[in-house]
Amino acid sequence: MQFNSFSDFINMGGYGFYVWLSFGAAALILTLLLISSKADHQKIITQIAKRKQREDKLRQAKALRKQQNKELNEVTE
Repeated sequence: MQFNSFSDFINMGGYGFYVWLSFGAAALILTLLLISSKADHQKIITQIAKRKQREDKLRQAKALRKQQNKELNEVTE
């Protein structure tokens, strides 16, 4: 389909409102999806970092407890 003027292109043969509304809605939905995905990704990265910190802290506490038990056993023998 060829258009004689820019106005005809915007009008889309009388269906311009629906065509451009559809394009706008699709663009809005895709933009919201992108923003939501980025926010979820950042939230997951933060959760992973916190979980790693907790696991590291537990690992250190376990190693310290093991070392203390070893020293205690050496003293009592």
